[in-house]
Amino acid sequence: MSVAQADALPMADGPVLQLNALSVRLPPGAERSHAIAEVSFSLSRNEILCLVGESGSGKSMAAGAIMGLLPPGVKVDGGRIELHGVDLPSLSEAQMRKVRGEQVAMVFQEPMTALNPLHAIGAQIGEMFRIHTGLTAGDIAQRVSTLLGEVGLPPAMAHAYPHELSGGQRQRAMIAMALALEPQVLIADEPTTALDVTTQAQILRLIRDLQQRKGTAVLFITHDFGVVAEIADRVAVMQHGRLVELGPAAQVLNAPQHAYTRQLIAAVPPLTPPPRKQIADAPVALDIAGVSKVFRTGGFLGRGARVTQALDDVSMQLMRGATLGVVGESGSGKSTLARCVVRLLDPDSGHIRIGDIDLATLSRRQLRQATRRVQMVFQDPYASLNPRRRAGELVAQGPMAHGMGRADAMAKARALFELVGLDAASIDRYPHEFSGGQRQRIGLARALALEPEILVADEPVSALDVSVQAQVLRLLADLKARLGLSMLFVTHDLRVAAQICDHVVVMRAGKVVEAGVAADVFTQPRHAYTRELIDAIPGRDWSAGSTLQPAFPAPAPRLQEATP
Repeated sequence: MSVAQADALPMADGPVLQLNALSVRLPPGAERSHAIAEVSFSLSRNEILCLVGESGSGKSMAAGAIMGLLPPGVKVDGGRIELHGVDLPSLSEAQMRKVRGEQVAMVFQEPMTALNPLHAIGAQIGEMFRIHTGLTAGDIAQRVSTLLGEVGLPPAMAHAYPHELSGGQRQRAMIAMALALEPQVLIADEPTTALDVTTQAQILRLIRDLQQRKGTAVLFITHDFGVVAEIADRVAVMQHGRLVELGPAAQVLNAPQHAYTRQLIAAVPPLTPPPRKQIADAPVALDIAGVSKVFRTGGFLGRGARVTQALDDVSMQLMRGATLGVVGESGSGKSTLARCVVRLLDPDSGHIRIGDIDLATLSRRQLRQATRRVQMVFQDPYASLNPRRRAGELVAQGPMAHGMGRADAMAKARALFELVGLDAASIDRYPHEFSGGQRQRIGLARALALEPEILVADEPVSALDVSVQAQVLRLLADLKARLGLSMLFVTHDLRVAAQICDHVVVMRAGKVVEAGVAADVFTQPRHAYTRELIDAIPGRDWSAGSTLQPAFPAPAPRLQEATP
């Protein structure tokens, strides 16, 4: 059967896409022989199948195999990928170019890397029509405007460039591009991982709405079980390249059969904060008072400049030995505040006091010694670690800059590696040789190398899968207790904030709108914005041990699938 013939097939209730015993071989020298081993599942019209598992489980490789976009040296070496009976791996590259976009489209995890920074959004969406259709320029412009409206973007956004859009807007533009030719199958690879809860909720509603209106079959790849609970009709769980569990969402989430599935679900942080021993009469470790920061961009000689009030008279206190969470949407000022605290940014006004030292007023020379007292763990450990330096050298760099001899600094690096749960022998490896969770542990070791009093953690677990996230959170809690650290924890993940923070500050548009004990903020929020954030949490009505009711009718019966 040809691809053209497949186009003419009726939209049946049976599978649109079917993987039959699919195997994908890795290059020689990889940690295992196959990225995917004999995986079978199907995807029907008007269905959302969530493919879940840890990093390295083979989720994205499955998507790459379906799209014919596997990395060099990686190839399908067994099984079939059938789109209406057509085996996709058997098609030529020219035939696959016709399949991509027209019949199967993909939304990538990081739209900033998938979108061309040199072309406006409208031109990139319009390219789908220019390549695959004979539409005139006027018709294409009209189609682009319609698509932007369908994903909740104004038509004027067609003239904007990727860097001028927020993360949520870029993701919407990617979805518009993927849906341009109304494909039968949409693959969404971690499309909400780095988004805040309200934007995440908007994207999930958008995908569900488009799927129901257009009858699209959606393969949704994620490691977030809250997202699974919110959007999935069925769930497929992968581990080490193999399918270990497959079934309706309510069944998998309420009564998981495989030990690995139970382990993943158990790692999901519940929304209810645990009982915490309140620190009575603890001294103030960090006092932030009246901090403001304004960014000015564009304009000539100050004319026509765009002014953004990133922080507006922000005040809060971190008590010694406590964890203070700062939560809010993207653009609320959370990360700007964190960078002001460690003086990666200079505040325009206000005070940032550690004891009798005001970090906000120190010169760069004075900061050299004072910043030993406060260190930062960044959101993306790979971007913050020099890829040309060995891991041990990166950890030893701080002590050496403050006068410690190389031998002593490297010995300290080995001890810190063991402290954060890494093999001391791995100090000679480079950052790319570690997993994401291990790189975050290296970032922690580097921050602890100067023995700070305060640790500023800026979204330290947002890009990690649930089991690694749970490990890093346990490590942070353990280190805080053992070393007597005080922690400023910046996050958009309210589940994480509920579990690790003693107190919580909610920020919106550069202002503090609510602050209090974590248990009070999460169970009895006073501000409407806080309630809005909590209501937007994916799967907020479900957590490990609770019961998820099927939100949608059970899909129609489908062909028999291979069971793992």
